[in-house]
Amino acid sequence: MYDLKAIVIGAGMAGLAAGIAMRQAGYEVEIYEKTSKLRPAGAGISLWSNGIKVLNKLGLGKEIAGIGGQMNRMEYRNLEGEVLTDVNLIPLMEQVGQRPYPVSRTDLQQMMLSAFGESDVKMGMRCVEVKQDADSATAIFEDGSTATGDVVIGADGVHSVVRTYLAGGKITPRYAGYVNWNGLVEASPDLAESDVWVIYVGDGKRASMMPVGNNRFYFFMGCPKPQGTTAPNGDIRSELKETFAGWAQPVQNLIEKLDPEQVNRLEIGDIDPLPNLVEGRIALVGDSAHATTPTLGQGGCQAMEDAEVLCRYLVTTNISVEDALKRYEAERKERVAKLVLKARKRTDTIYNKEPDLTQQWYEQLKQEDPQDVTGAIAKIILGGPLH
Repeated sequence: MYDLKAIVIGAGMAGLAAGIAMRQAGYEVEIYEKTSKLRPAGAGISLWSNGIKVLNKLGLGKEIAGIGGQMNRMEYRNLEGEVLTDVNLIPLMEQVGQRPYPVSRTDLQQMMLSAFGESDVKMGMRCVEVKQDADSATAIFEDGSTATGDVVIGADGVHSVVRTYLAGGKITPRYAGYVNWNGLVEASPDLAESDVWVIYVGDGKRASMMPVGNNRFYFFMGCPKPQGTTAPNGDIRSELKETFAGWAQPVQNLIEKLDPEQVNRLEIGDIDPLPNLVEGRIALVGDSAHATTPTLGQGGCQAMEDAEVLCRYLVTTNISVEDALKRYEAERKERVAKLVLKARKRTDTIYNKEPDLTQQWYEQLKQEDPQDVTGAIAKIILGGPLH
């Protein structure tokens, strides 16, 4: 279809990817963001090859390679530091045809903002309602203003207002049962090798470091906790020291080196797979459509895939906007639902929901064939729209 106008709600990864794709297709695109200044949630993100392929298609391959980390191996270690599994990722890249690029969320967001045009994003515009008729869809904002187009794209995250319209009511995220601390720290050999993603596991917890650009590690640490806890006296370093007491020296070094003021302490949640991702001229992308726990590293990648598939159907089919969105939904719904549930199951295994299963997993890691690990990752990557 030609000459469409798209209203995008949210300037995170999903909204920006959709906006860039649709603008490149020749559509008029307006992006509205509720915050007055963009602050990405979380410090880093693992962008596997399926997400990178979408960025390549959007003409951002050189840019993502410039800000992403070189991740050539992954290691699982127990809490004492002994290697459980050592996986060479180069064969995976050769199989799927693209290197992954773990990246700082701030760097990624700035790259995508620049690609869309930072001054073109309308900031401080909180969407409170959406509506549609036979010919158009409209977003209504807190200040009473409106934006009308041929299609409204809800990219407004886990607490999506646009999703409330589709679902006929507010959906509260489900608490996944654990707290995640994450941030960025300068890479150094006393933490990990600079091209290795290392994951320490034990006692139903994990601590991990992943290389991102500019000689840094993105670290994330997780521990099961009841909902509603806070760091005692707001002291995150002491909380981490207590939580990971007795763990291997690199984990202790990480706790010493991190800046507690820059650590995100997040209670992780997800949403159950939705019965529909579209309604007429209104569609959901990214976390608003399929918020997931981060244990598969596919949240950002699925947002990129959404943008690619949505734009492709708008461009290549011309019965109607509603028809194109239904085709988008048909291609995406099952894939994202499966990944949300797969990530949920993996989260439960990692974080001791059933201690016997967690112990079995630790034993399995000792015997795991690296090809089985890369094969499982490749299956997810190759299931995307850009094989």
